[in-house]
Amino acid sequence: MTNANGGEGVDAVRVHRVVEGPEDGPVVVFGGSLGSDLRMWEPQVVPLLERGFRVVRYDTRGHGASPVPPGPYELDDLGADVLALLDDLEVEEAHLVGLSLGAMTGMWLGAHEPGRVASLVLCCTSAKLGPPEMWADRAAKVRAEGTAAVAEAGVGRWLTPGYAERHPDRAAFLRSMIAGVPAEGYAACCGVIERMDQLDALPKITAPTLVIAGADDPATPPEEHARPIADAIPGARLEVVADAAHLGSYERPDEFTRLILDHLERV
Repeated sequence: MTNANGGEGVDAVRVHRVVEGPEDGPVVVFGGSLGSDLRMWEPQVVPLLERGFRVVRYDTRGHGASPVPPGPYELDDLGADVLALLDDLEVEEAHLVGLSLGAMTGMWLGAHEPGRVASLVLCCTSAKLGPPEMWADRAAKVRAEGTAAVAEAGVGRWLTPGYAERHPDRAAFLRSMIAGVPAEGYAACCGVIERMDQLDALPKITAPTLVIAGADDPATPPEEHARPIADAIPGARLEVVADAAHLGSYERPDEFTRLILDHLERV
């Protein structure tokens, strides 16, 4: 399959998805972080269903129950997967909510497939996240030792230390989530981030956009990453949530969900 731009060599995969809510409700597609699966969005599901939205969560290629094609992957591959998902569901236009890698995919879609994007919510993410060697090194470690080797450090970025101490069961759940990701899928997605630079594409995004950052995010600090995105996308709004690290939607679900719903109901 080629992507919607007719690009050669972009083969979409049929990503694993869970679809909930009324068939005639506005569609909201949730894309997750590197190392996560669609369970990371469980705190958001019920509040959106109660407001009449059709909630679609998917596992990024190489993650969860989605296929694990051999790498390398590129950002347009991840974008093509979401376009194929929308086509499968016969959805012309959807609201896209992404965190980290899922939001990177959302930015790509907003810039390259504006007709398919009703609005964007970009959580705890970056348009260019270096240094490249960090991602190459992490990919090599995972290929050599498996994703369990990076699970502890991953949760250290995802949660503030205080939250992890107060909720050891939830920290353990997230560690097991990272450790369950196939090594090749995780490593190939590291390559996507290693090569990504979307800074010049951001002004092309026309969808109403909300950028949400975690004040205590060590992976994508707000001033370094979220603010440049919000400044570059016409009309975008930035919200910084206190006491949230990189997986802010999970650590501060009430506040993230409130902001997401407010944005969705404005557009």
